[in-house]
Amino acid sequence: MYKKNIWKDANENKVKDIMSFNEDYKDFISYGKTERLCVNKAVSIAEGYGFKSIDAYKELKAGDRVYFTNKGKNVAVYVIGQKPIKEGLRVLGAHIDSPRIDLKQNPVYEKSGFALGDTHYYGGIKKYQWVTIPLALHGVVCKKDGTSVTVNIGEDPTDPVVGITDLLVHLSADQMQKTAGKVIEGEDLDITLGNMPLSGEEKDACKANVLKLLKDKYGIENEDFISAEIEVVPAGPARDYGLDRSMVAGYGHDDRVCAYTSLRAVLDQGECEYTTCAILVDKEEVGSIGATGAQSDWFKNTVAELLYLQGEESYLALSKTFENTKMLSSDVSAALDPIYASATPELNGCSFANGIVFNKYTGARGKGGCNDAMPEYLAWLRNAMDNNNIYYQTAELGRVDLGGGGTIAYILGNYNMNVVDAGVPVLNMHAPMEIVSKADVYEAYLAYKAFISSK
Repeated sequence: MYKKNIWKDANENKVKDIMSFNEDYKDFISYGKTERLCVNKAVSIAEGYGFKSIDAYKELKAGDRVYFTNKGKNVAVYVIGQKPIKEGLRVLGAHIDSPRIDLKQNPVYEKSGFALGDTHYYGGIKKYQWVTIPLALHGVVCKKDGTSVTVNIGEDPTDPVVGITDLLVHLSADQMQKTAGKVIEGEDLDITLGNMPLSGEEKDACKANVLKLLKDKYGIENEDFISAEIEVVPAGPARDYGLDRSMVAGYGHDDRVCAYTSLRAVLDQGECEYTTCAILVDKEEVGSIGATGAQSDWFKNTVAELLYLQGEESYLALSKTFENTKMLSSDVSAALDPIYASATPELNGCSFANGIVFNKYTGARGKGGCNDAMPEYLAWLRNAMDNNNIYYQTAELGRVDLGGGGTIAYILGNYNMNVVDAGVPVLNMHAPMEIVSKADVYEAYLAYKAFISSK
């Protein structure tokens, strides 16, 4: 089913399946505005499918359904297969962080009668896209006494929202002469928190009022922001896009669309020959670094623990497991945009409603920093997709030397496993509102299921 349009071939039942699956996906992405929320939702869904924490197991047998979490920002779900784990895994790996804006550690200040929040952006963004839109605050504030408070402001229709102002066009003659990269500077991405002074306060009365509101609602002090993680993200739920409702508009499709479809593929998996896994990680947008990024030892440690519960304790067993493993780096790809068609080579680009996209390599300028998948593995995948009537396409990330990007594929490739990028085409990637095709979302789910069940 290479390079064929899904909608043209879909019968009435498949269209219903596509639409139904995407309703569940919209619920997931509307709730999962942060990594922590995605992990919470994933664990809740997994437990509904009968998965249990690894702590509940003393040994493992075929059919057991287990999950691991790490620092509230990673989750891995496993279905134990008929074959011993050391004979290899079927792994789907996606990231659940998305570009956004973060509050700094000392964020609240007052200027010209406004209470403002000082910020630092996270990941690659076009800064001008984040001004004059409704924004919400999500995160956690950790207090010195060991308690933590969850912050969620801007999602409920009765909540206020925050935002970033921009200079009116009437006074923008100088601003409009700047390049797109400079028209909004990073230090100018501060959010407006309020304009009402606190009665009785003479100095910084608007700041004092905002801090009082936060203390009344959450019991937090200004100093508590030192140990807080507050993310500023687009407010509101994902929505149907297009008059035909064929697409989904929302924040964070990159890469929560692949995270959800990967998760569901494993959760919906019945008995399997090889142990299957969906791993959802953090920090991909800033290099997959740190304890919750794909470069940490956490994933490797989860596999080692599974091996231990099957009586395998040697490092050789762990290394052989990875050597025998097949993985899809479930990550999105840049779809051909009809308005900017010159950025995408038609022959080696991907389009909406043509199915899941396989990127043999990503990287930039001579494939720098990429995982370049083995042709033998791609041949195996082609066979698996065709045997299950999966719609798929291949692509690379834009025209040569135009730009580039990377995924977690090369990191898992360092474990000596077969890896290739496979995900959903996206328009407006890294913007506050990204777009995906409902047909591609559902087809990715079917492709991931076909992958984990193939021999």
